[in-house]
Amino acid sequence: MEGMFGSVVTAMATPFMPDGSLDVDGAQTLARHLFAHGSDGVVAAGTTGESPTLSHDEKRALFEAVIEVAHDAGKQVVCGTGTYNTAESIELTRMAEACGADGALVVTPYYNKPPQRALEQHFRMIAESTSLPIILYNIPGRTGTRIEHATLLHAAEVPNIVAVKDSTGDFDGIAKLVREAPEDFQVYSGDDWATFGYLCLGAVGVVSVASHLVGEDIARMIALLASGDVPGARAIHQRLSPLFAALFCTTSPIPLKAALEMAGLPGGPLRAPLFAATEEERAKVEGALRGIGVL
Repeated sequence: MEGMFGSVVTAMATPFMPDGSLDVDGAQTLARHLFAHGSDGVVAAGTTGESPTLSHDEKRALFEAVIEVAHDAGKQVVCGTGTYNTAESIELTRMAEACGADGALVVTPYYNKPPQRALEQHFRMIAESTSLPIILYNIPGRTGTRIEHATLLHAAEVPNIVAVKDSTGDFDGIAKLVREAPEDFQVYSGDDWATFGYLCLGAVGVVSVASHLVGEDIARMIALLASGDVPGARAIHQRLSPLFAALFCTTSPIPLKAALEMAGLPGGPLRAPLFAATEEERAKVEGALRGIGVL
């Protein structure tokens, strides 16, 4: 099944100026680079985009800038609109729709840890507030709450909840979800390292961090799997695995911002409470980039 948002969706970093302000021009430059190098779409203001540090006005400016570039290129933008606050998530989702977004990525509420019945209600309320297709984001390692299997199946009954970005690394759970969810409900890998295995189990693509640097390789891997060339796809996965590891040697997007700087792409500094990579972390990233020929 072809992914509604394509097979390679980049979880786009948010470029900042040296003084820490939003770099709108840099965001457009980075988006153009991604669309020219394997990305079918991008997520703007997701976790990789340091969304918790962006104000609503900055999110609007980022959405508008990236959507303009994407639609000129015939590509798609999914806007990160989920927070730990249902009303705020609804407000951001409506704002993304008004900006021309193609979809919204709604993460599980973090810190307040709603029970499953409340999670389902949270997602339903957001979905009912918009005509945008909604991708749920299941990342318990970040949020402290997992969207359990039964909750996902109930949410998938909502007409415009169309997909999940899964960062659980639970291959058995993904096999079960693909088997039991409605036929038009799609699964995206939320981790580069898991993409090969998830695709073999029926996922349609990846929301990727590494695609900032090797988007064409990831797209090729997915195309080879779709054509049945499992050994060819596996060879790409194995070649890229050291980069996947290096980009998560510490909290993302710290290593990614270092990699973007090394590759000459817009990124700029991180916003506190994240800080620049250490020399040891930078060495890991540089070694991985050199090892696959990006540098």
